[in-house]
Formats: sequence, C-alpha cells, structure tokens
Amino acid sequence: MAQQPDDGPGDAGVSRDAGGPAVAVTVVRSGGLAGMRRRWVVEADASDADPWIALVEACPWDDCAADPPGAAGAAATGSATAGSAGADRFAYSVSATVPGATRHAELAESDASGAWRELIDAVHGASSPTPSR
Repeated sequence: MAQQPDDGPGDAGVSRDAGGPAVAVTVVRSGGLAGMRRRWVVEADASDADPWIALVEACPWDDCAADPPGAAGAAATGSATAGSAGADRFAYSVSATVPGATRHAELAESDASGAWRELIDAVHGASSPTPSR
C-alpha cells in the first residue's frame, strides 16, 4: 500500500496508468472546536487493493446520493450538508476510486457509523493527516 501526501484541494488524483494505484480513498474531516480540516489519503496498488475494495463496497454510497429519486436533495439523505452536523461536531467528505467506479459522500458525524466508520478508521490509521486548505 502506498500512502500519498496531499498538499492541495481535490481528490486523490488517481492515475489509471500502468504504474498508478488501483484504489484511492480520501477522507476529509472538518469541524470540531477549532473548525480545522484534516485530510487522509490512501492509495493501494493491485496487489494490496482487495481489502480496500471490500471496505469501499461495504459502504451505503447510494444512501448519500446528492439527489435520490423523490428526495429534496441532501436534506433528505441525512448528509452533513443537511445541517445535522451540529455545533462543534465533525463532518466527513469521503471519496473513493476503485476499478470501475468513483464515489463520493458527505457525512455528518452521526452518520459515520458501521461500514462508514470502518472505512474512515482504516484510512485514518493507514495514513498521516495533512492539513487541508
């Protein structure tokens, strides 16, 4: 597994070239008392990708769609943008690129449980935080 330091905004910048990562997961945590943003990025080549793919696939990405059918945007999904984060709570932005798919979700701290918590904790544990601008 390769860890990529990240100095700028945006996603992990996954390359599909022969030497590029097979999987990239970015977690940005914002909020808290100081309102700071922290970013963790993990990239895995094909030989290390399976556990990361399993973690990514276990998350309910469809529940975090920006505008699911019949919903009034993010407010209907319980996402962090719905104002459910609360004062001094964390919010998470999770992006993942796996073979055949790129996904993104915005989560309030209260929504970051189960499979989401497993993915967030794994990325956090596998990389060093980088302040995000």
